[in-house]
Amino acid sequence: MSDLSFQPDEAEIERRVEALLFAAAGPLTAGEIAARLPEGCNVARAISGLRARYEGRGVELECVADRWRFRTAPDLAFMMTEEREEPRRLSKAALETLAIIAYHQPVTRAEIESVRGVTLSKGTLDLLLEMGFVRLRGRRRTPGRPVTYATADRFLEHFGLATLYDLPGVQEMKAAGLLDLSLPVGFELPDPGRSADVDDDSLAGEDDTPEFAQDFVGN
Repeated sequence: MSDLSFQPDEAEIERRVEALLFAAAGPLTAGEIAARLPEGCNVARAISGLRARYEGRGVELECVADRWRFRTAPDLAFMMTEEREEPRRLSKAALETLAIIAYHQPVTRAEIESVRGVTLSKGTLDLLLEMGFVRLRGRRRTPGRPVTYATADRFLEHFGLATLYDLPGVQEMKAAGLLDLSLPVGFELPDPGRSADVDDDSLAGEDDTPEFAQDFVGN
């Protein structure tokens, strides 16, 4: 343990003040610093010396409300900024829509509404497209040439699936309590892998920018 009665020289006082400011959980007043040093130490002179020594460096000594602290140099603050993408939560309607697309793809908007039994709100498909879970698959070779939707790679990544064949089957969904045991007559869980066999016209060569997708969904 150090002897607080020993009177250190100016360089040692400055060194100790530096250590206190670095270790402190928050800014310190001159009095709080002096209480940790031998009596008679010139804290003001030590602080002045530290300010001069750290001026222009990566960290600087500053006074805030009569308390002293080290902080990052203002011109380097940009390096400390962390950009984080906050995960967006999907609504129940969006999750239902995503599940229908995953198991029935490629599927049209009208088919999604038929399976859900309710009209699809304008923003649901917009959100899934924006988040990258869903993509435009092609155009159905039926009157009106409706656009079809399918899952995108982001869907597999988010849910930790290697392929669509890793989606749970009917028995797994029953075991997890996600399907009623008394299913309607003729009910059949679609094969998510069938999308490769559906004869849809590709959207290649057409304008499939986000504006097109939003305009279509809005109809």
